[in-house]
Amino acid sequence: MKLITIISFISLIFSSVLIDSKKELGAVVNKSESTVTWNAKKVSGEHYGKVQISDAMLDYQNGKIKGGSFELDMTTITVEDITDANSNARLTNHLKSDDFFSVEKFNKSSFKITEAKTSNGQDYQITGDLKIKGISNPVTFPAKLDVQGDQIIATASIVFDRTKFDIKYRSGNYFENLADKLIYDDVSLEVKLVALNQ
Repeated sequence: MKLITIISFISLIFSSVLIDSKKELGAVVNKSESTVTWNAKKVSGEHYGKVQISDAMLDYQNGKIKGGSFELDMTTITVEDITDANSNARLTNHLKSDDFFSVEKFNKSSFKITEAKTSNGQDYQITGDLKIKGISNPVTFPAKLDVQGDQIIATASIVFDRTKFDIKYRSGNYFENLADKLIYDDVSLEVKLVALNQ
């Protein structure tokens, strides 16, 4: 009788652990379908490209986003607006240098949700910590959630001031007489996370 009770107790604990593990996993993000596109503007034009997601998690419960995070592999940053191979490589390498993202020292950037507000389960105001070059700053931005069966698609537009992350190259707030060489401080990230609801 005691043996049966012990076995039942162990089974109950094991079941609880499994349930908790599923809760922690949240929605499984498909990294190959998820994208992050960056865009930076200057007086004479703009540049844009992509960065690959190396890790991501979406905490989706009862039809709403409760939390989540994603990590970017900065070594994969690309430039998509320049077709000439040499010019493209020159800008890509410059973005990886200490003038910008210091990729050799800081090969990961990340974002973690601290608050997700919504009134309808579709339109959100997301607040969280954005970490670039080892520096973390809070950001708040709009996001949208689209649920299609078991698939969850979360899209967001994150705009951040690059100088707050020690990226000051050709910033008008730190250098004078830049004229058409000036690069604006705001950088935008268009984020699309595609996940499967468990």
